Amino acid sequence: MFRVAAVAALLALAFPTPSAAAPARVSLPVAAAVDALPSAAEVRDGYDRTKFRHWVDADRDGCSTRAEVLLAESLTEPVVDAGCRVVAGEWFSYYDGVTVVAPGGLDIDHMVPLAEAWDSGASAWSAGRREAYANDLDAERSLVAVTARTNRSKADQDPAEWLPPAAGAYCTYLVDWVATKLRWQLTVDEAEREALGALAGQCDGQTVEYEPAP
Repeated sequence: MFRVAAVAALLALAFPTPSAAAPARVSLPVAAAVDALPSAAEVRDGYDRTKFRHWVDADRDGCSTRAEVLLAESLTEPVVDAGCRVVAGEWFSYYDGVTVVAPGGLDIDHMVPLAEAWDSGASAWSAGRREAYANDLDAERSLVAVTARTNRSKADQDPAEWLPPAAGAYCTYLVDWVATKLRWQLTVDEAEREALGALAGQCDGQTVEYEPAP
């Protein structure tokens, strides 16, 4: 029996069980990507921001999600104090075209706000999936460093209600928004779909790329 078990163990080492395949990356023209968004009415019932635990240190490297975004998006070598506290760098807030050198002037924006995500399907998720959404570092544009004033102006509004003040940012914002909703299979309501469709008509040639969330 011992010999059989030993042989089995050696075979397992030599031929490990294949891991689940990574989700395939999807690339769509922007208009087709908007069309691919699932439709549903929004429901805010039961929403509480604390149901999305965020700014965690998921990989246990000592840096919170907020710090990870600041480190990734700084255009210069960031200055970091003890405890992974980012104290200086240079960031471009594409919502308003402003360059920021003091991280205290920045918010980390959830591209699709937490309340909007709740309205669009996240209310049915587990707490763990909501935490994964709120700290999504695996998709480049799920989280973005922007000036605090633009993030707070946006609040929990969708593109039918709010767009970046820099008109030149519209197409980037459209692509980032649609990619995030498709990645997490979040729905859109009628007004949102109409707004996204109108923007897509102004952004011909843009491509939406995303990987479905695990």
